[in-house]
Amino acid sequence: MTLASGVYAGRVSHARLRPREHRLDYRIFMLLIDLDELPRLARLKTLGIGRFNLFGFDPARFGDGSDRPLKAQVEATLAEAGLAHGGPVRLLAMPQILGRAFNPLTVYFCHRRDGALSAILYEVNNTFGERHSYLIPAPNAALVRQACAKAFYVSPFMDMDLTYAFRILRPDEAVMVAVDAHDADGLVLAASFSGVRRPLTDAGLIAAWLTHPWMMLGVFAAIHVEALKIWLKGERVRTRPPAPVRQVTVAPRAKLAA
Repeated sequence: MTLASGVYAGRVSHARLRPREHRLDYRIFMLLIDLDELPRLARLKTLGIGRFNLFGFDPARFGDGSDRPLKAQVEATLAEAGLAHGGPVRLLAMPQILGRAFNPLTVYFCHRRDGALSAILYEVNNTFGERHSYLIPAPNAALVRQACAKAFYVSPFMDMDLTYAFRILRPDEAVMVAVDAHDADGLVLAASFSGVRRPLTDAGLIAAWLTHPWMMLGVFAAIHVEALKIWLKGERVRTRPPAPVRQVTVAPRAKLAA
């Protein structure tokens, strides 16, 4: 049986437009993990599921960080929000490499029992060890457009009074995740990842690693390097507010853009 899980190799880019311009562009690869396929993925020689290996996926690094099955956590969140669930839950995230990983954004594609897309869950980590998610109902379309208000402190150089606009090309032969941040005066930041699918095999993982050497540096280190560059340009640091009391912000259906 063909796996729904896969490897997506491509580029991540950020363009900060105001008040001081700053741009970055890196080659990375991400994994699409179907949570129902974890037992099959555990048979790979180079991919550790919840254990150390050359590459890894540890469910305890996502969601509430507990040993409760990750899919059960996601489905409980969907049920609490009154959203259809019961089908596949597939997440797009960077793998651990030699036990190290930091995912600023993990995207969960949540499906109904009939396989239609029901919602997208955006799980955000900041470099202060905090995590928050945005749950937004989604149309069953190849290209999904959504929006919600910012509720969680991420970059020390970005204000809180922002709105996120998402454009998602659902994983197929290619995938795209684009996030634009707007304030009252317009676009502040445009960030995106786009990648092309490869099979999730031992050979595919090693080939992706060898052709994306930047991944060895680690996203966490790269974020701090870029933050230093922004600070040296004179950008001021914003005060960090307390994290939201609730782990998940559910976007009102009125904010959904088809």
